[in-house]
Amino acid sequence: MKNGEEPSPDSTRRLSRPGQAAAAPSEKPSPSLFPEMMMEAIVDPANMRRAWDQVRGNRGAPGPDGITLTQFPEWFRPQWAAIRQQLLDGTYEPSPVRRKTIDKPDGGQRQLGIPNVLDRLIQQAIQQVLTPVFDPGFSDSSHGFRPNRSAHGAAKQVQRTIRRGRRFVVDMDLSKFFDRVQHDVLMSRVARKVRDKRVLKLIGRYLRAGVMVEGVLQSSPEGTPQGGPLSPLLANIL
Repeated sequence: MKNGEEPSPDSTRRLSRPGQAAAAPSEKPSPSLFPEMMMEAIVDPANMRRAWDQVRGNRGAPGPDGITLTQFPEWFRPQWAAIRQQLLDGTYEPSPVRRKTIDKPDGGQRQLGIPNVLDRLIQQAIQQVLTPVFDPGFSDSSHGFRPNRSAHGAAKQVQRTIRRGRRFVVDMDLSKFFDRVQHDVLMSRVARKVRDKRVLKLIGRYLRAGVMVEGVLQSSPEGTPQGGPLSPLLANIL
C-alpha cells in the first residue's frame, strides 16, 4: 500500500485519496428516526469516511499504541471487519488514553487525554451521528464546539447585546470542568435522546477507559478527557 492512502470502512469500499473532496454523506433518514439502530448509522461507510477525513485533517500525535496517522491506514484495513462487528455486537472495548499536560496562558496546566487513532476515528463517527440529534436543543447563545459556530459569532452576539443598551458583564469559568464530569449524570442526559443501548454502553466505556501515565494505567472514575473528538459534544450535552 502506498503512503498516504486512507483506510477503507469495509472490505469493499475505499476512502478518498489525499487532495480529493470527501465523499458526500449517503442520503439516509436521521438516526433519530430509527433510535434502536444508531450504531448502524455510526459504522455506515459514508459516515466513517467523513470521520477519517476529519481525524486526518486534525492531525495530532499518536495515542498509547504509538500508531501514527501515516501508519494507521495500513494497520486499519485488515482490522476493520472485526472491529465493525464488535461495534455492532456491543463488545468493542476502547483503549486507555495517553496523558499529556500542557501549560495554560494563566499559568495553570491542562490535562489532555490523547486516544489512539482508532478510537479518535470511532469517537468522531459517533459525534457526527449524535450532533444532529442534540445540537438543535442547545441554547442559541451557546457557541463553543458547535457546527457553523465560533468565537467570532459569540463576539458578534455580544456586540448586538451592547447595542441594545446592556452594560454589565459577568465573567465565569467552571474550574476543571472536563476533569470533573460525573459519568452517571452525563450518561443520564445522553440517554434522554439515545435509545441504542450499544451506543450508550460504548460511550460509557470511553469515559471509563482509563489513562496511561508514564506507562502506568490509571482509572478514570470521573471526567471526559480533553483530546477526544467526542468530549466537546458530551460537555455541551451536560
